[in-house]
Amino acid sequence: MPAACVFCAVLGGERPAALVLGTPDVVAFLDHRPLFPGHTLVVPRAHHETLADLPSALVGPLFAQVRAVAAAMEDGLGADGSFVALNNKVSQSVPHLHAHVVPRHRGDGLRGFFWPRHRYASDDEMAGMAARLRDAIARAGDR
Repeated sequence: MPAACVFCAVLGGERPAALVLGTPDVVAFLDHRPLFPGHTLVVPRAHHETLADLPSALVGPLFAQVRAVAAAMEDGLGADGSFVALNNKVSQSVPHLHAHVVPRHRGDGLRGFFWPRHRYASDDEMAGMAARLRDAIARAGDR
């Protein structure tokens, strides 16, 4: 646990948080600066900075709790749905893996992703990008 990790301090009881759920591997608590009330952060108890750092054995437990929180947004808060996001390094304000689960209501003003989206210049460019990603995934599987 890095000494300066805010989420590790929350998990260690050194910083207050409004807990939503806790399992042996995963904790969820309200974001202190929510997009909308109920905005929840779901984090692994063990310190892992990015999704790539998360051990395979924890992927299922983490995302099972993300799913549970997303369902609770509708059942417990009356949300129409939810927005689930996870930043890796870029735009990751706390370097401890965390998924944002945000309650959504039709007409709430939140518009999809928070950055401009762009089309591929051509189908060939799109196919080339897919091939590069497939190759990288295959190389990672060989490790």
